[in-house]
Amino acid sequence: MSLERIFDSADDAIYELRTTAPGPSGRLPLNPARLGHMASGDLFGLTQNAGMGWDPRKLNGKDFLILSTQGGIRAPDGSPVALGYHTGHWEVGLLMEEAAKVFTSHGAIPFAGYCSDPCDGRTNGTAGMLDSLPYRNDAAIIFRRLIRSLPTCRGVVGIATCDKGLPAMMLALVGARTLPAVLIPGGVTLLSEEAEDTGKVQTLAARFAQGQVTLAHAAEMGCKACGSPGGGCQFMGTAATSQVIGEALGLSLPHAALSPSGSMIWRDLARRSALAVMELERQGITTGDLLSDDSIHNAMVLHAAIGGSTNLVLHLPAIAFTAGLKRPTFADWMRINREVPRLVDALPNGPTGYATVQVFLAGGVPEVTLKLRSLNLLRLNARTVTGRTLGENLDWWEKSERRKKLRAKLQQLDDINPDDVIMDPARARDRGCVSTVTFVRGNLAPEGALVKSTAIAASLLDEQGVYFHEGPARVFATEAAAIAAVKSTGDKRIRAGEVLVLVGLGPTNGMPETYQVTSALKYMRDGAKVALITDGRFSGVSTGACIGHVSPEAWAGGPIGKVRDGDCIRLRIDTRELTGTIDLLGIDEAILQARPLNPLLVPDPRVPADTRLWAALQNVSGGSWAGCVYDHQRISALLAKGLEAEATSP
Repeated sequence: MSLERIFDSADDAIYELRTTAPGPSGRLPLNPARLGHMASGDLFGLTQNAGMGWDPRKLNGKDFLILSTQGGIRAPDGSPVALGYHTGHWEVGLLMEEAAKVFTSHGAIPFAGYCSDPCDGRTNGTAGMLDSLPYRNDAAIIFRRLIRSLPTCRGVVGIATCDKGLPAMMLALVGARTLPAVLIPGGVTLLSEEAEDTGKVQTLAARFAQGQVTLAHAAEMGCKACGSPGGGCQFMGTAATSQVIGEALGLSLPHAALSPSGSMIWRDLARRSALAVMELERQGITTGDLLSDDSIHNAMVLHAAIGGSTNLVLHLPAIAFTAGLKRPTFADWMRINREVPRLVDALPNGPTGYATVQVFLAGGVPEVTLKLRSLNLLRLNARTVTGRTLGENLDWWEKSERRKKLRAKLQQLDDINPDDVIMDPARARDRGCVSTVTFVRGNLAPEGALVKSTAIAASLLDEQGVYFHEGPARVFATEAAAIAAVKSTGDKRIRAGEVLVLVGLGPTNGMPETYQVTSALKYMRDGAKVALITDGRFSGVSTGACIGHVSPEAWAGGPIGKVRDGDCIRLRIDTRELTGTIDLLGIDEAILQARPLNPLLVPDPRVPADTRLWAALQNVSGGSWAGCVYDHQRISALLAKGLEAEATSP
């Protein structure tokens, strides 16, 4: 390319310019009383509305805001002009269009704003993951600022799909307590015919390194994994779990989560959601009126029943905090997971592992909730965006044509019995569905840790459902070093019986996901005989005896940061009673406390200053078990105390 083409254009048409043009025709719908009391911003807002082409005769309609995580640039035929970061936000603009048309047809004025989101799958194993969790707080702040920046807004529709964008959107909506708001989960991608699912395909590099697949197989499967251009992943990871939680909270319409992206039923959800927020506004019902501690309880129950991603242990407390509600504690999570049986057979949990779109056809969230109602585990008086209670919504669902037709459709399309996907408690028990999460403690995790019980293979459990492992530690302070050892077939390879200890990945370093490591272990020869513990976190699709969220983290002086190669570690996880321990053996507690941090621990130079600020703010606000939030009162008090101490110091 010549420099001339960069500095200037050869097209003379660019010089066909003008400095004036006729303004929009018509008149603003003003009267003396209104104009005399208008803020200048309100008046200029009307001027800009007309300037963007809205018919000035219709500017008396109510303003509704549509927010989304839309990414990429799609041509009208759906082909890419510029790619998005992931399929999850690629098509959600279509949902915005459907909602906007409904607002317009009812005389309202739709506005739209965006804050796109990253992809955890795209950033796994890269420095990009260091921005993943901090992004959630940043995006929530942006969405809340966008809501407040439209002072005439009468209600909000939020559309989002994936791991961080959807939790961020929920934080924004529950933070807008004085407005009605409805969440539209952006749906899921279809299964690809004759291809691996989007969870398994992320392990191709590890399987190739281990000689388990050919280059040709990897190239073909990697290309074909997405059955549709839009939607979140096909497994019950963080994206799908967040969709379920949004509906369980009452923020979405019944049977909203996990709908197939691009389909008519998916578009119809957007239209009905727009109607719902207008009806809430008409009745004067706000998000602050709807959400309660009962809503949080119900969401925790659904999380356990679906076998949801452990990342929601970070997000749900943040949602509760932002809504001004009681945050679930370590003890609350432990209690709920002991009480609630897992009823959903979805990837990656099994025993069969159905895709999220098949869970949707089997009845999705309302079907799971219907099964739970018989166990008296729910608080049925919790209010929802339908304007009715959860119990009233279930009465509708149980007798609905929608339920009957979609469950029959699953049998017709895939020859799958919907009762094998979403089971009653007796059927789930007979099929060996263990509960979702075990919360563990021990001298390596004095403040707690967790393991996804559903992810431990049944072959590793004894007759009482207990997993037991005792072996020497292999310590790694970077994910890159750990994955190199997992992929290796040489002397530095991970060996059966070892405990892989991955340290320094807690909130201080951005708390990145370590799915690259956990997925590689799944396909490594004898990988099932290797346990993993880390102060980092996992993707919702992770499998195996992987214990994460170990607290205190290494960089906070936690015992996990003091482990050395060869130290003997014992893990015991009771997947039925949901209790467990992780302990370093053969060392006195006083000696362990006095032991210095492992010299492998060095600050990661890739962690950006933005993430270090996030880490500091969330740490003084309660840390990861409190939701990685920003508690402005706590932060302000500490800053004031520090400034006072600085002013009085000699």
